[in-house]
Amino acid sequence: MIPRRALLAGLATSPAFTHTTARAAAPPSPGAAIATALDSIPAGPALLPSYPDSAANRHFPAFFPANDGVAYVYDNALAGLALLAAGDAPRAARIADALALAQAHDPDRAAPRLRNAYRAGPMRLLHGAVPLPGWWDAAGGHWAEDPYQIGSETGPIAWATLLWTSLARAGVNATRYRQAAMRAADWIATDCAAPRGFTGGLYGFPPHPQRLGWTSTEQNTDLAVAFARLGRRAEAAHAAGFVRAMRDPATGLFAAGLLPDGRINRLVAADATLWPILAGLAPPDGVAASLTAALAVLGRPQTHPAGIGFSAASRALWTEGTAFALLALRRAGGHKAAASRFAATLVAARGVSGFLRTTTAAAPLATGLTTGPGRGAHAFVYYPVPALAPTAWAALAARRHNPLAP
Repeated sequence: MIPRRALLAGLATSPAFTHTTARAAAPPSPGAAIATALDSIPAGPALLPSYPDSAANRHFPAFFPANDGVAYVYDNALAGLALLAAGDAPRAARIADALALAQAHDPDRAAPRLRNAYRAGPMRLLHGAVPLPGWWDAAGGHWAEDPYQIGSETGPIAWATLLWTSLARAGVNATRYRQAAMRAADWIATDCAAPRGFTGGLYGFPPHPQRLGWTSTEQNTDLAVAFARLGRRAEAAHAAGFVRAMRDPATGLFAAGLLPDGRINRLVAADATLWPILAGLAPPDGVAASLTAALAVLGRPQTHPAGIGFSAASRALWTEGTAFALLALRRAGGHKAAASRFAATLVAARGVSGFLRTTTAAAPLATGLTTGPGRGAHAFVYYPVPALAPTAWAALAARRHNPLAP
């Protein structure tokens, strides 16, 4: 679609017309951008590309083509929740249907499960299974697949469960979505249960994917809410207990989780320390302390506009985190000035399409994490391209909708 800005470029510019043109050229809202993107895909179950701007993606050879045309489950579940928050259950159901179809038709017939990512676009079956994402490696002369995308982590599966249960609670395909959510919960409870919380999931390729030995505060936060919404109280309490144990009462900060050897990962990450506030897992009398401490570590006062980074390792703003930090500020109350500045950041971060870039910086954003297990894993960074996840969180924040509400 040609932007209206381009269509209007050659017209006369009287003062009155110039004012009208400026208003018409404003980017669409994040929610409208998501709806428009979904409408561009033929009818039926579909997933949105997590990074929809191929031209922008091509600027980063380490990012492209592995992430081009890929639909990450977490991003799409967020998009579905944002659509549902806007009252658009039919579009949200297209995404939920695609995830349910993928779960039911996994290529690994011996051990089916929901993966971290799929191919963007209409959800199609190939020889009775959903094809997984990949790309042609011209240098190597072979089809390549990414071990993270092919893997199954508990966090993305929890977010798919949140979308399914939210639609079911709204009376949309309740039986089918609840069954899909219960199957996902069964897989996590069977394959990822640990003495303390639930571990990360699986990484790599069948038939012998690597079992991830770390335990994430962020992922157990998602799981605590997802299990609770399914009425699985024991598993919800197990996940919630882990999250609460990761809070340092002296500082109010939540640790990122446990390393494979059982040591605490002291990295201060935005999702690990702010999502427990959204999920009601921070003690009521400690919410203010946790939020203040998180903003002190993650906030970027040296940058303008205002917001937060992904972790203490970041040196610029992370738009996704700024959006859910805005929700946390509103939940805590008493932070109107900061909330207003964060909201302004999200408005300014929209591109012509309405999608937000991952970061306000021109360079990749450091996270302090790696892309996989082991010593040889590459550093995990966010490339400064338009992305679905920050756009969905911005849409949720604009509607003051907390998807992790207990």
